[in-house]
Amino acid sequence: MTSNLEFVRFPAPDGVNGWWESLPPPRPADTVSSERRFDWVVVGGGITGLCAARRLAELAPDASIALVEADRIGRTTAGRNSGFFVDLPHDISSESYSRSVEADKADIRLQRHGIDYVRSVVKQYGIDCDWRDDGKFHASVNKKGHAALAHFAEGLARIDEDFEWLDEAAIAKVTGTKFYEGALFTPGCSTVQPAALMRGLAATLPENVKVFEMSAVKAIEDQGTNKVLTFAAGKIVAKRVIRCTNAYAATFGGHPNGLLPVYTFASMTRVMTADEVRRLGGTRSWALIPADPMGSTIRRLSTDRICVRNHFAFRPSLEVSQGDLAKAKSLHQRSFDRRFPMLKDVELEYTWGGPLCLSVNNGALFGRRSDGVYEAVGCNGLGLSRGSASGKLIAEYALGHDNDLVRQLLNQPHPRSLPVRPIADVAVTAAIWMKEFSAGAEL
Repeated sequence: MTSNLEFVRFPAPDGVNGWWESLPPPRPADTVSSERRFDWVVVGGGITGLCAARRLAELAPDASIALVEADRIGRTTAGRNSGFFVDLPHDISSESYSRSVEADKADIRLQRHGIDYVRSVVKQYGIDCDWRDDGKFHASVNKKGHAALAHFAEGLARIDEDFEWLDEAAIAKVTGTKFYEGALFTPGCSTVQPAALMRGLAATLPENVKVFEMSAVKAIEDQGTNKVLTFAAGKIVAKRVIRCTNAYAATFGGHPNGLLPVYTFASMTRVMTADEVRRLGGTRSWALIPADPMGSTIRRLSTDRICVRNHFAFRPSLEVSQGDLAKAKSLHQRSFDRRFPMLKDVELEYTWGGPLCLSVNNGALFGRRSDGVYEAVGCNGLGLSRGSASGKLIAEYALGHDNDLVRQLLNQPHPRSLPVRPIADVAVTAAIWMKEFSAGAEL
């Protein structure tokens, strides 16, 4: 098998990741610079690959395992998200995140499985990543948003999940702003400093896992019963490979696989002064998502920074321009100013982008791709919780283990095929624009 087409897109400069930049400098990277041999290679050092490598090592302690990442672990996609481990239904293509009772219950089982696995590792090794089991707020700004939350609440009631309504005064007491007219609180969401988590997970992998960074896979080829992974300055020969490259697995042209790399963008403020913290008020740390999935996600961090995420852009090349980043920062500034007029002098210090891996039918790729090659790709906007679960479970599947969650992932739909380009570009871009326009005040 030759799969050069699967490795034609790699992480590219896409802004300055505030999560990464606010951490101490990392240790130097070990790169693939010669020929090495391993039993297993996991391609992709995000949350999915990190959990896959760890689970392989736990279940096969005598196996040699390589984890390879094209950039630095924590600097790219998995370390660029908003840090939400979402446990509840979160279909961002829906108007109210929810789907059906059966689908929602299945999502919850899978997502909590991933959250529990990562939480146990964080606690066992004392990973310093600001892990918080404080829940999240779904906040609305008008009647339309409140109606969406009411619909979501009805869905939660049908599946016996806890939630609490907050009126305008109650959510203002949490956030310090009077921007929101009400909110729905769900207790099961965990939040994290994502770049710190990725670094911590990599640093605490079992001894039979060797981590290589700044090592992009150029091709995978068959060599008898082995697979040969080619890098710029070396190669790895392995018996089996697990691909966990999420949006970077998206293919177009002759063999499209239905995966959509859609960028979203975030900005983080500088550290607020003591006077600014006093002016803002509210609680020290909170996490809020909008009633409309295309609206603004806001986090106030225990480090006295605020993170704003909104704006989507279809970028099949997996690269964004300086113009993309400038537009995103302008939108973030507008959203910040509308919510926090008392913080008019607080600058947005960092702005960055990161690709989500979406599909039009909420499908994903999971299982055996070919002899000796497995994949867990496509998280549909839930990279941390679904990625951690699918990474753990693909390792179990590849080692011959069977359980209900493995079967659930094997039975999920594959991503629905897309029209050929440039029709797909126009259709997806138009759909994003319409959804963002519909979000209105939630931005």
